[in-house]
Amino acid sequence: MEKVPMTVRGEQKLLKELEVLLKRRPLISQAIAEARELGDLKENAEYHAAREEQGICEAQIRDIEYKLSVAQVIDVTTLANTGKVIFGTTIKLLDLDSDKEMTYCIVGDDEADIKQNLISVNSPIARGLIGKLVGDEVQITTPGGLKEFEIMDVQYV
Repeated sequence: MEKVPMTVRGEQKLLKELEVLLKRRPLISQAIAEARELGDLKENAEYHAAREEQGICEAQIRDIEYKLSVAQVIDVTTLANTGKVIFGTTIKLLDLDSDKEMTYCIVGDDEADIKQNLISVNSPIARGLIGKLVGDEVQITTPGGLKEFEIMDVQYV
């Protein structure tokens, strides 16, 4: 089984989600038991709704447990900052075309959220940056065309 990179934040988020779902399990079971007491199960909307909720909850639990089982949690704060872009680092870039500064953190696929400047390790920008050093200028082909960036800072936070 191939391991999938994940940040410590990503692992903590999944563990919290799993904890919430595991606490919901007994409540759903109780709702099913109460709905059974109402009589005929064929026409019992409460029973069917509770069973559907149980199925969704169990599927989410299995999904999170699988993600955690294949995760290779990488904590960049334990590594020496060499100025090299690696998984988990936060990178300050200068777009050489627009002179606009931007900051991204390279995270796993499930953690990516562009609104929070979290980019997937498999995104074109992350793939173009990994292995580069502070001060390097890189050309990256993005869906919007060829972009040129200068790596201004790399933080291991």
